Order: sequence, then C-alpha cells, then structure tokens
Amino acid sequence: MKHNFVHLEYPLTHPGVERAEQAVANFKRMSNSFNPTRTLAAMLLAAIVAAFVVVADQMMATWADGHLLAAWVALWAVAFAAVGLFAGVSKTLAIQAKQALDSWSASMARRRSDERLWSIAQTDARLMSELQSALSRSNEDLPSLQSSTQRRVERMLQNRQYYI
Repeated sequence: MKHNFVHLEYPLTHPGVERAEQAVANFKRMSNSFNPTRTLAAMLLAAIVAAFVVVADQMMATWADGHLLAAWVALWAVAFAAVGLFAGVSKTLAIQAKQALDSWSASMARRRSDERLWSIAQTDARLMSELQSALSRSNEDLPSLQSSTQRRVERMLQNRQYYI
C-alpha cells in the first residue's frame, strides 16, 4: 500500500495586504516627522523672499534690455541673500506664533468648557452642589489664584442667582 501526501507551502499573509500595511506604516512615520513649526517657518521665509524678489524686480525693471542678464543675476542674488539672512528670524517668528496660537486655543477651550459645565450645573442640582463644595474648598486653599470664571461662579452661588 502506497500513501501519497502533498505538502504545499502557502504564505500566511497576502502580498497585497503586506504592501498596504507598509504604506500605512510609511504614512504614520511621515506624519510623526511632520513639524508644524518648521513648515510655518518655511512659509514665512518664502513670503519674505518673495517680497524681496518683487522689490528687486521693480527696481530692475527700469534697466535697459541690454542688461537683462545682469538684472536676473542680481535678482537671484537678492533672493538667495534673503533666504540666508532671514532663515533664523523666520523660524523664531514661527515658533512664537505657534506658541501664541497654542496658548490662545487652550484658553478658549478652557473658557468653553467652563461655560458648558456651568450651563449643565444650572439644570443639575447634584453638579451644582459639587461645584459649591469645590469652590468652598478652593476658597480655603488659594483665594488669590482664581480665574474670572471661578470668581463669577462664586458670586452667582453666593447671590443664589442660579436656576435649578
């Protein structure tokens, strides 16, 4: 009696799926290396260079046609000099602008969150009592470090100006 067995090697994953997973991993790696400060600095630098190129072009437009090559050389010299001179300044401006926008958006988010919490607390007695106890605890701890929202909530609670 003769037994024949067939042994085939099948891959465990599909090659198309592997390529798709590699593409997704590459996109994730690219997004992790993305730096908004560097992008903003490059955009500011491009704007400054474009302004210098326009000014240089306007100044050289009065030259005669015989000096066109010299005008283009001078124009590109101004462009590259502007890139070299303002690279550090534009990066510093980009970092400052990013930090200012981050702090502004964080303060706006905190304000909206406080307003939502207060509007919910006006309709929920349990949350209002929690806020009252938290405010009384915070008044005992640090009375001088209150935000304007906390002072307003405290004043409303003291005057019983909330509606449940």
